[in-house]
Amino acid sequence: MGKEAVLITGGTKGIGRAAAEALLASPKVGSVWLTFARDRENAERCAEELQSFGKEVHISELDITDPQAPKQLKAEMEAEAFLPSYLLFNANITDRTPLEELSETAWARVFQANIHFPTFLIQELLPAMVPGGLIAFTGSLMGIHPHSVSLAYGVTKSAVHALILNLVKHLEPYQHRVVGIAPGFVDTEWQKTKPQQIRTNIENKIALHRFAEPEEVGAVFRTILENKYFNGDIITLSGGYSYR
Repeated sequence: MGKEAVLITGGTKGIGRAAAEALLASPKVGSVWLTFARDRENAERCAEELQSFGKEVHISELDITDPQAPKQLKAEMEAEAFLPSYLLFNANITDRTPLEELSETAWARVFQANIHFPTFLIQELLPAMVPGGLIAFTGSLMGIHPHSVSLAYGVTKSAVHALILNLVKHLEPYQHRVVGIAPGFVDTEWQKTKPQQIRTNIENKIALHRFAEPEEVGAVFRTILENKYFNGDIITLSGGYSYR
């Protein structure tokens, strides 16, 4: 059996980068394709650093808010004869506009990126994928505990979890598994910019009193690849959030 080819959207920073490192360290993985939204310089540096694993690394710039993004990405991968057997949907966007001011356009844009894009990329790739593949999503604890500042983000993350559960039936004929990870607060680049008082308030709600490291989330994406009984599961990684 050949080695896994892994697609990671939003794969050059934070959780996506950590997942790429964890998966490239697995003997089961032979190549990765990482998308990024902006900051080409960082993406190219990331790809160069990941070459140290001695495996094939591709990067491509992609706007997941564009309805044509699924077809664009499929065409780019086909041009390089890259057919993923593991799809990891990590890229997402948010909009923190208050409900009173939220426009239909902004609301639809978040749904386009977080829900429509992965759904229709799966549709594009499904006919060619070898049976026994894996489709994984980065969900969110905010899709379970509705405390997100962004209404659109919280609702779309809940929808991601529902999408996972509903895809099980539709992917069963193809023998593909579908799994989600719902992390709580992760110490990504964006979280590091929060004022210390806000971070402290969050840490006080977590039994471990700290944010997760991206590597702790990335490691779970390797675990679900190697443990083939995960299917239809949404794995929380909260550190004991809201323990009191």
